[in-house]
Amino acid sequence: MEIESKLHAVDWVILSVTLIFIVAYGTYVTRKNKNVTDYIKGGSDSKWWTIGLSVMATQASAITFLSTPGQAFHSGMGFVQFYFGLPIAMVIICVVFIPIYHKLKVYTAYEFLEGRFDLKTRSLAAILFLIQRGLAAGITIFAPAIILSAVLGWDLLMLNIIIGFLVIIYTVSGGTKAVNVTQKQQMIIIFIGMLIAFFMIMSQLPENITFTKALEIAGASNKMEVLDFSFDLSNRYTVWTGILGGTFLMLSYFGTDQSQVQRYLSGKSVRESQLGLIFNGLLKVPMQFFILLIGVMVFVFYQFNPSPLNFNPGANEAVLNSNYAQEYKQLEAEHIAIENSKKAFFIDGFQASEKEEIQNLNTRDLEIKESAKAIINKIDEENTLDKIESNDKDYVFIHFILNNLPRGLIGLLLAVILSAAMSSTASELNALASTTAIDLYKRNVGDEKTEEHYVKASKWFTLVWGIIAISVACVANLFDNLIQLVNIIGSIFYGNVLGIFLLAFFIKFVKGNAVFIAALITQALIIWVFILDWLPYLWLNLLGCVLVMAIAIILQTIIPSKEKNNEAFKTVEIE
Repeated sequence: MEIESKLHAVDWVILSVTLIFIVAYGTYVTRKNKNVTDYIKGGSDSKWWTIGLSVMATQASAITFLSTPGQAFHSGMGFVQFYFGLPIAMVIICVVFIPIYHKLKVYTAYEFLEGRFDLKTRSLAAILFLIQRGLAAGITIFAPAIILSAVLGWDLLMLNIIIGFLVIIYTVSGGTKAVNVTQKQQMIIIFIGMLIAFFMIMSQLPENITFTKALEIAGASNKMEVLDFSFDLSNRYTVWTGILGGTFLMLSYFGTDQSQVQRYLSGKSVRESQLGLIFNGLLKVPMQFFILLIGVMVFVFYQFNPSPLNFNPGANEAVLNSNYAQEYKQLEAEHIAIENSKKAFFIDGFQASEKEEIQNLNTRDLEIKESAKAIINKIDEENTLDKIESNDKDYVFIHFILNNLPRGLIGLLLAVILSAAMSSTASELNALASTTAIDLYKRNVGDEKTEEHYVKASKWFTLVWGIIAISVACVANLFDNLIQLVNIIGSIFYGNVLGIFLLAFFIKFVKGNAVFIAALITQALIIWVFILDWLPYLWLNLLGCVLVMAIAIILQTIIPSKEKNNEAFKTVEIE
């Protein structure tokens, strides 16, 4: 059966109605925005639950629901450690960041930096944000485009344009309020869809395989190892990288990234904003755990059902039409034999004494899959026209959806993934436009303009950034794993920006010139460390933060300065 034929009429109806409703609803309810406060801060009247769901929806892009189950399928539950620093970061932001932002009545996080330092430091931080978030916005469009290109056989370029255009419609029209009100509906769709997916996976396991037995089967293949207390720097996900590197990443993301700051700046009060972030902190880690658990259950499902040697349908097709087809088919035969051997162990009840044999089979199967990837990479090198990706983590969950869910549910799960893509991309475009309009355009335009002028400018900047994001999506390639790619991009810039803000909050004697020079030096060093691959990417957040603070303090100490802190800032106390 052709992939596109797996979508029935009911799937098309569910998918189409969901997307049309989101776009139409977001455009209609926010059509009357007339001033900058309404357009950029959503009227400053959002309740805590709206803020919490909006913050969560901004982070939970299509990449989350596309890549995370595949990450768990291949590597187990250990990825959840990445989020261990999030609750800590939420508390710090509630105590330090939110009260100051609200007291200063800022539209963007970077306005605060001019009050504390100077215009050039504010502009630099804003530009660093625009670079990394502009790239990330392209990836959040690219991720679902890959799914639909595989599902429907449509042109990837066309899909990038369609998805980006849908988001641009209501984001340009309604600004922050449009993003906030649509994200509530999107999160409801996401929660319902993922719960249904979990129960459908469990229902398709053999009758004698209970949830407890499924966990035992996953554990036999080391998929349930949640905590890793090792200090191995080559290991990306440990308790320590999550708590240390993760905390700094989350502090940077939620505290200084305008795509998140703009969500809680729309709060009716400090308390509403704080409750919204606490709500996110309490729910986010369990949600990610659950999504990873879905990926582990998909792994268990494929212990009893045949799975492809590589889940990327395009890669399989390319190999079978190449000179390596016979070699690849031999690997497929070995893979099937290993699957049958493991099924024999599991079907009559897993015994603890069989764990070593199962792990040996898993090791051999992994070697076979690596050999298959090597063949795919050879074809990719020989093919100068199209990129052929050997990494299949991002295709695992969509393969299960297309081949094992009943009609209707396929459309619902595709709607989940697209809703997540739209919510995250909308937040990013909204924040990119706000930062450009307020921190760069408004601040550097000599003449004072009307409120209506800046609203129109923000809309135009939203459109421009939407086009840029679509362009990035059109030239993007998969990089190991999409969810890792977004976090890697963020980690290169976030630590530096966080360090600038921590200097502003806590190190009062450091002035603008020292911070500006330190930030430039730090960014160059972080990019150098990343290129040389000296540290796992999560540690770049901690390194960037420490470097910019240390260099700024040293520069301020050795270089005399006549700069003075902005008097307006001195009236703001950290509560």
